[in-house]
Amino acid sequence: MSTAKELYKAGESLKDAGKLDEAAAQYEAAIAVDPSHVLSHMALSIVYQKLDKHAAAVEHAEKVCELEPTDPFNFTALSVTYQRAFEGTRDPMFIQKAEEAKYRADMARG
Repeated sequence: MSTAKELYKAGESLKDAGKLDEAAAQYEAAIAVDPSHVLSHMALSIVYQKLDKHAAAVEHAEKVCELEPTDPFNFTALSVTYQRAFEGTRDPMFIQKAEEAKYRADMARG
């Protein structure tokens, strides 16, 4: 059985080759092995955003913040994910959430 790290690395290779669906499957497999594998959640958020799967992208970006709630970068990335979800869906809820995530990033920086 592969480790989460191995599956993540395989996903990165596939993502770099432009095989986004296959990359997503590898990242999902990594999370199945280790649900707290932050890098796989981050990568899934990015890949799902590129695939116009905004709800899934947001879900994984939020999970990163849940797993590492003191890292300001994670909240900045979440804010960007919300902004892109707004661009893709035009749902104004995402603008408010983007502002909240930006605020949390600022608070995490102190």
